[in-house]
Amino acid sequence: MYRYKQLMHDKLENCRFNQKHAEAVLKVKVLNRMARLGMPEYQRNSWNRGVTDAT
Repeated sequence: MYRYKQLMHDKLENCRFNQKHAEAVLKVKVLNRMARLGMPEYQRNSWNRGVTDAT
């Protein structure tokens, strides 16, 4: 959130409703992209296939 607030501020800057709506949609898209870039890529390990839980 820190990086997001540094880039986008925590308030909507425009005065008209349509402009505020467009600004909010844009900020959500940017936040989603930032979250996607920060996610680790899942990679299946072949060494643990077939291993069962030994309880």
